[in-house]
Amino acid sequence: GSISYRPEEQEDADEVIALIKAEGRTAVALPGDIRSESVCQSLVADAVQQLGGLSILVNNAGRQQYCETLEELTTEDFDATFKTNVYAPFWITRAALPHLQAGSAIINTTSVQAYKPSPILLDYAQTKACLAIFTKSLAKQGAKRCIRVTAVAPGPYWTVLQPSGGPPGAEEKQVWGDPPL
Repeated sequence: GSISYRPEEQEDADEVIALIKAEGRTAVALPGDIRSESVCQSLVADAVQQLGGLSILVNNAGRQQYCETLEELTTEDFDATFKTNVYAPFWITRAALPHLQAGSAIINTTSVQAYKPSPILLDYAQTKACLAIFTKSLAKQGAKRCIRVTAVAPGPYWTVLQPSGGPPGAEEKQVWGDPPL
């Protein structure tokens, strides 16, 4: 398989690649900023070339930062969140579709925020709602080609996304609740 990641995440990518290779599997590292359409196109082209094709696409990248009020949300941050969470899956999926055959799968990671938005994650929640609808619409197109398109909408679970721009400590309980696991 291949993984894409931001160049500043090289150390983490190296660790994941090593884990994949330790299991005897092929692993391709593809660094780049997916907020660029040309990078998204190159990611797919490089993955196809290095792996000999595609059968599964997982759109899992996400950007999140909290803002107490709409007035605090800058256009730059709003744009970066939409480019990462909405544009990139569109660009990557569009580039991947010609390489996917019947029986292939596309999996998008949306969020509970798409259905139960937090007031401090305004832009993130919007993007995840966009991705949920993108998945539903694309699933109808994919069905005609026997390509399964699904989404995963995780609930309030702590990931590395939160310390990099998620809710502040005082909001954690409100946003994350008390998950059973």
